[in-house]
Amino acid sequence: MGNKAIRSAGGKAVLTAGAVLALAACSSPGTGATASQSPAEKKTVVVFAAASLKGTFTALADQLKAEHPELDVKLNFAGSQDLVAQIKAGAKADVVATADLPTMEKLSSAGSLDGAAQNFASNTLTIAVPPSNPAHITQLSDLAKSGTKTVLCAPQVPCGAASQKVEKAAGLSIKAVSEELSVSDVLGKVSSGEADAGLVYRTDVQGAKGKVTGIDFPQSSSAVNVYAIAKVQGSPDPEGGKLFLDQVTSAAGQSVLSKAGFGKP
Repeated sequence: MGNKAIRSAGGKAVLTAGAVLALAACSSPGTGATASQSPAEKKTVVVFAAASLKGTFTALADQLKAEHPELDVKLNFAGSQDLVAQIKAGAKADVVATADLPTMEKLSSAGSLDGAAQNFASNTLTIAVPPSNPAHITQLSDLAKSGTKTVLCAPQVPCGAASQKVEKAAGLSIKAVSEELSVSDVLGKVSSGEADAGLVYRTDVQGAKGKVTGIDFPQSSSAVNVYAIAKVQGSPDPEGGKLFLDQVTSAAGQSVLSKAGFGKP
């Protein structure tokens, strides 16, 4: 009778031993079309980056996620000195990118890096003014004039240190109405009309897409900031961190940075 059901004396259908075994084989996990497929585990890569990298690193994160669907990239943008403080305080990150080398050196000296940092881009300052340029700014010395509302980065921020260098090169002392902890904050005050002018990076003006106008000045060449990126010691996902670092330093990554206005390191 093979695997067919047979009837008992009471008329009820029962299965032969062979039929029971056949059904058990069909329902066993991992066999045939009924086998369950476990989705790939999602991994999160945490990147700490200088505020001036927001546009480019967001684009590079999207590229990486398209190439590696199993990855999620969490981006934390702030002033470089804030990133250093967070990491020293125990914040978990896989990669860190700073807007200058001295700030990265602070992490290296503290033993917070996994391997040597890599230089990947450079940037220079420019004067940002509102599109209407109400204070009629044309050169760096105009920022030091009485009545001009100038906003600068604080000295401990890479863009603030660069501002001090260009002031010294020009023999100026600019009295800022406020000192901000990130270059994006300076840009925000200029674009909103709260300030007549501010010193920001050229890439910030390009990324503002018409919300501010940039005015170049010759003394900017005295303060070229080199950006560095490194893996963080104790990284939760060192492999994912390396993938992002490699994305930034690859030819494709360098192309994204170049289009945004960054120079070679």
